[in-house]
Amino acid sequence: MNYQEKVKALRAHHEELLTRKNEPLEWGNGIYEKYKYPILTAEHTPLEWKYDFNEQDNPYLMQRIMMNATLNSGAIKWQGKYILVVRVEGADRKSFFAVAESPNGVDNFRFWDEPITMPDDVVPATNVYDMRLTAHEDGWIYGVFCAERHDDSEPGNLSAATATAGIARTKDLKTWYRLPDLKSKSQQRNVVLHPEFVDGKYAFYTRPQDGFIDTGSGGGIGWALVDDITHAEIKEEKIIYERKYHTITEVKNGEGPHPIKTAKGWLHLAHGVRATADGLRYVLYMYMTALDDPTKVIARPGGFFLVPEGDEYLGDVMNVAFANGWIADENGKVFIYYASADTRMHVATSSIERLVDYCMNTPEDGYYTAASVETIKILVEKNRHAKILK
Repeated sequence: MNYQEKVKALRAHHEELLTRKNEPLEWGNGIYEKYKYPILTAEHTPLEWKYDFNEQDNPYLMQRIMMNATLNSGAIKWQGKYILVVRVEGADRKSFFAVAESPNGVDNFRFWDEPITMPDDVVPATNVYDMRLTAHEDGWIYGVFCAERHDDSEPGNLSAATATAGIARTKDLKTWYRLPDLKSKSQQRNVVLHPEFVDGKYAFYTRPQDGFIDTGSGGGIGWALVDDITHAEIKEEKIIYERKYHTITEVKNGEGPHPIKTAKGWLHLAHGVRATADGLRYVLYMYMTALDDPTKVIARPGGFFLVPEGDEYLGDVMNVAFANGWIADENGKVFIYYASADTRMHVATSSIERLVDYCMNTPEDGYYTAASVETIKILVEKNRHAKILK
């Protein structure tokens, strides 16, 4: 093929990927449906981000800029479209934000023409990632994300880093206004803005930690109120969902997207981390808090909600499921956007009714083997009685 024929074939191949129909898997757990194909991969990124299409400058049609992964996307329903603000990671290890939209939420995702230009804070960040999107009642759409910098207190350690919560806001998802990073006594990752004012203040779900990786004395998912989001500072913080020994939250846990408001309480999606002989295992779990007090946990289903399965297990960082975006439609359908192995994006669909039922009626973790066995026996006995009644 000549050069133009190669370009035409490349574009046709890319278009085939972008328009591929997705379909739910036949068998699941009844709580949600997973889908056959990932919704976004590095291959989905626009060809113009990777190729120089000038034949004289790039006669071999090489990728001049390679992409490595698409992961950990914030999500919002906006102007009738399902919008993801995707963490895209290049071959240079730098992450950046880019908007992808879909007409139906499960396939046909397309990136906007250019990545987001995110203004810097006073001290520029080396890397930014994992944005949570919140359409707040103050009229702005906020993006809260991790801003990573080298820890200059350890000049000889090239792996030493610090993490703060970057804050930006927008009206159109195109022009972003950067606010000062969240001030806190500890490092902060996985910070999420609550969609409503609480006592007239902005409310944040936090994850205090002593170091960039280790939570140390950080006890779990925190809660803090802030007077002025344009100069956000945490002065008081309390833990609302603690870490526990020999559970899915033993090493870390953090809020995913902002909670969904339902008639029976706030639905929360979070991640839990435990250590294994093969490294850290990230899973997703759910809980609910009271409508009149988002810090009061009213339902705490035990164990994980969603884990990597099959090919989802494989990738850059294996055995990881992570979510920081979901969308609740007006008809009650819920789109859960999750990344697998820090490599690609997926969707699972459920409903508010099912998720509330899951949270309210799934047994809590009893924290001991004996308690787990008793919980199973209770269910067995209930089913035995149900068969008698038939």
